[in-house]
Amino acid sequence: MRESDQRPQGERRAARHGAASRVGGARPSPARLAHRLAPLAASVAVLALGLTFALAPQPEAVTAPRAASDTFSGDTQALRVAADVTAPATSHESYVSTTGPETLVASGTNLDWAKLVLIEGDWPVTEANITFMMRWMRQENGADNWWNRNNPLNNGQGSGGGSGLGSYATLLDAAYYAAQNLQSGRYPAVDAALARGDSADATAQAIWASPWASSHYGYGTHWSSRPYEVIEAPASAWGR
Repeated sequence: MRESDQRPQGERRAARHGAASRVGGARPSPARLAHRLAPLAASVAVLALGLTFALAPQPEAVTAPRAASDTFSGDTQALRVAADVTAPATSHESYVSTTGPETLVASGTNLDWAKLVLIEGDWPVTEANITFMMRWMRQENGADNWWNRNNPLNNGQGSGGGSGLGSYATLLDAAYYAAQNLQSGRYPAVDAALARGDSADATAQAIWASPWASSHYGYGTHWSSRPYEVIEAPASAWGR
């Protein structure tokens, strides 16, 4: 019998317990165990996160905008307007520009003087009114010398000559007094025709029937309707 077999039973139990301890090692503490298991837990967490992303539904791919010709298949909106709703009225403003006296004087023609008379009388500067004035001036003084005595219409008012043979200091004065005389109340039909400004012939008939000229222009027989000529007056006639 071996020597170890002859040891008391308690000693043999203690010896076996010590041998088992040496073979299996001492049991680690909970803290040490957790420290050992931390890398494993981290690996498991990373694996679980990867599986989550892999299994999650992915968003639809972003595509290029549809071309204008493509048909839209999504939801659309419809707008209904009541039958009694009317669109608001649109205002269309109109503007009329008038050439200033300074510009007309600088140009200095018979056409400019005709416009000055219309401006002085606050009559519309229409083609019909300009045509009448140009024909009237031509009947009084002739086209080539329309500025004679600075009195294109042979107006007696303010010129010092009641018979129309007076003169003015400048053509500007002549335009002012011509408009003043026509609006004096002695020529209401002429004033009214110029205010309408829509017919050179109608205004001519009004001046024929008026007392402006004792000849009444032959009631049209001494009145020319041919195209007028634009002729510049000397600068001195304008006071320049």
